[in-house]
Amino acid sequence: MSVNSLFDHKLRARVIAPARLHMGFLDLGGSLGRRFGSIGIAVNEIATKLSLTPSHRLTAHGPGADRAIAAVDKFAAALGRNFETEIHIQDVIPGHIGLGSGTQLELAVGMGLSRLYDLDLAVRDIAPIVERGARSGIGIAVFEQGGLVVDGGRGENTVIPPVITRLEFPSDWRFILVLDERDLGLHGKEEIEAFRSLPVFPAAEAAHLCHLLVMKGLPALVERDIRGFGEVIAELQRSVGDYFAPAQGGRFTSTDVANALAFLEAQGAVGIGQSSWGPTGFCLVEDVSRAETLVSAARQHFTGTTGLRFLLASPRNKGADVVLERAVVENQRVEASREKAFRL
Repeated sequence: MSVNSLFDHKLRARVIAPARLHMGFLDLGGSLGRRFGSIGIAVNEIATKLSLTPSHRLTAHGPGADRAIAAVDKFAAALGRNFETEIHIQDVIPGHIGLGSGTQLELAVGMGLSRLYDLDLAVRDIAPIVERGARSGIGIAVFEQGGLVVDGGRGENTVIPPVITRLEFPSDWRFILVLDERDLGLHGKEEIEAFRSLPVFPAAEAAHLCHLLVMKGLPALVERDIRGFGEVIAELQRSVGDYFAPAQGGRFTSTDVANALAFLEAQGAVGIGQSSWGPTGFCLVEDVSRAETLVSAARQHFTGTTGLRFLLASPRNKGADVVLERAVVENQRVEASREKAFRL
């Protein structure tokens, strides 16, 4: 369909891209020829939400507008065409707190363009254009399919880390997220320098983590053994957190988050960890009722701690929502009638 036809029919692409928890790397040394490898999961409660419509020029409105424009420019350069598009950003995943904000925004823009202009691009076509997947493939995988994902890291010829395991996560389990609004995790040049400066990750430790995940953690998840799964995540997090400690100031980026997680663990939460560079921490409990009880107790216990926030999050067992619809303007208000829905 031509751009003029799209504009005449008021087509609009809407995208909801979920946040992800990055639960840790498996082999930061690459002793077998593949480096990184990671595990993570999509969650429902925090997401980037945006819409794209054809326009007479490229504009973006809302949080993250500049980054959205930059993403469109990358597609224009890669595909050799202009995209005169108006982007409305309703909400974004907060940046640099360990929830995958940059990846989800740029993939959302890319998939929105693909649907709107019938480019027939898959998520793994889009990711290299916006330069995502340099280390972890978790953000790309959860945008693509949701659930609990393990990627196989990067080999010599890897473009995007391949998904080697994707499992449904028990829908009744809940994460408690612990956010520190006064702090940010490493990003940009500081993140790149941290990876360069850290010592080689021991091959024996990488082997142990992989063995632990494959022969204990993943089977426990399938059998709905929350304690067994949580023990594996906690041990993986201790190992990787201690490795990154020289770069981030300790096992956790935020001392307040670390204290809050220790409190929650003492109350029975499992799977204690930090998502990516943090400062966001997480733990796991068996159901909503238990999660609400622990969050209430934690809020009361840490009442005087400035910037500390607790949030319940549910696992998301599907990828991003991508919908193409026709918007009809009538009496100065817009009514959306769905023309076609695409779900990854």
